[in-house]
Amino acid sequence: MAQQPQLQLPKGIIGIAAIAIIALMFFSKSTVTINSGEAGVLYKTFGGGVVTDEPPLGEGFHLILPWNKVYVYEVRQQELFEKMKVLSSNGLEIQIDASAWYEPVYNDLGNLHQSLGEGYLQRVIQPAIRSAARSVVGRYTPEQLYSSKRDAIQDEIYEETKKILEKQYVQLNEVLVRDVTLPNTIKDAIERKLKQEQESLEYEFRLVTAAKEAEKVIIEAKGKAESNRILSASLTDKILQDKGIDATLKLSESPNSKVVIVGGKDGLPLILGNN
Repeated sequence: MAQQPQLQLPKGIIGIAAIAIIALMFFSKSTVTINSGEAGVLYKTFGGGVVTDEPPLGEGFHLILPWNKVYVYEVRQQELFEKMKVLSSNGLEIQIDASAWYEPVYNDLGNLHQSLGEGYLQRVIQPAIRSAARSVVGRYTPEQLYSSKRDAIQDEIYEETKKILEKQYVQLNEVLVRDVTLPNTIKDAIERKLKQEQESLEYEFRLVTAAKEAEKVIIEAKGKAESNRILSASLTDKILQDKGIDATLKLSESPNSKVVIVGGKDGLPLILGNN
């Protein structure tokens, strides 16, 4: 049986194909694309390692040497949710639900990568916010945390966390305390106490209102008495006589009156009518 001839490629074509494959691999290792909201840290294998004295690689397409590496970080603001169990000033366990808004410092991205690496969230941010929460909540009683101090502890946790992260190449933008959960027995006791205080305040308000109303009545009565006293002091016999005369004269003008006698009893005019 005759053998079929085998197809043989020219040696030049095989060499060109090999070179093309190597070139393609070389090119793929020499390019990197940074997406929106990201930045890259360049690592020079033969040039001193992590580049910290230059800005990070920005968004877009970049050419690098094939033996170097690029570590990509998200540089947008990010959010960390934390549920923490901490102790109040009297040793009761309190649960705090909080979130932190943070982002890496852009121009220090190389230092962040060199000192903390890609796990910087677990290495510094979480421990920092937990430590700050324990420190701040430990200054307050459950009553204060439940009623009036939530905004205060939020601000204090932010300030203390920010101080811890100040030299860690991370920017803390905000800390939000979303919920403070107390043990049910403590919560019920606080609510009963607050209700009693509210009822006491309402009772005191009613007492104050009643006292003011009584004071108003007394003042009005005193004013009326003083007015009568002044009026009585001003009514002399002469004034009364004159007023009586004026009144009698007006009555004499009535069609029912007949005779007016001046000089009646007490010097007042006397009217004699039909009756």
